[in-house]
Amino acid sequence: MGILVLIRHGQSIWNAENRFTGWVDIDLSPKGIDEAKAAGVILQDVNFDSAFASGLKRAQKTADIILDTNKHWDNGDIVLDKRLNERNYGDLQGRNKQECRDQFGDAQVKIWRRSYTGIPPGGESLEMTADRTLPCLFDEIVPRLAAGETVLVAAHGNSLRSIVMEIEDMTPESIVKREIPTGAPMAYEYTSGVWTKVELN
Repeated sequence: MGILVLIRHGQSIWNAENRFTGWVDIDLSPKGIDEAKAAGVILQDVNFDSAFASGLKRAQKTADIILDTNKHWDNGDIVLDKRLNERNYGDLQGRNKQECRDQFGDAQVKIWRRSYTGIPPGGESLEMTADRTLPCLFDEIVPRLAAGETVLVAAHGNSLRSIVMEIEDMTPESIVKREIPTGAPMAYEYTSGVWTKVELN
């Protein structure tokens, strides 16, 4: 039996400014740092064997803060994997979300943000995001879980949404409605290919 703990990074500066962030390497906001610290308190007694983060510093810093608080962590470096990066929002990156709604219309922006196959100009759909996150999950993380490890993964709203869709066997229609809040850890037990959501004490 292995345990997978997923966490979306704390609030970023562009989250606070209501901008599309995507692959732009934006840091945590002061609130985001506090969210990561609060998650660290929740997870301080979890004995992590390994940890993963995306290639973006908001996820890396969240993982660093959590593990700095952890009572057991002495396992060295966090594994950085760009396949865990946020969904690429292409030409929308850096733009205010409301300004995009004003320009393109609410319906179009909703398709870009919330449909499974909708592709923002120059960017990725959630389906395309899953095409890179799931190989990371199955090639790098699941073997550790199968060996009984407890693994932390710090990533992003959409990269985690694509993983949660697989773990919880959700449909494309249901996953786009699923919110992944910043700084809130989620845990799953993995046993012989079966995932079970568990509560963190």
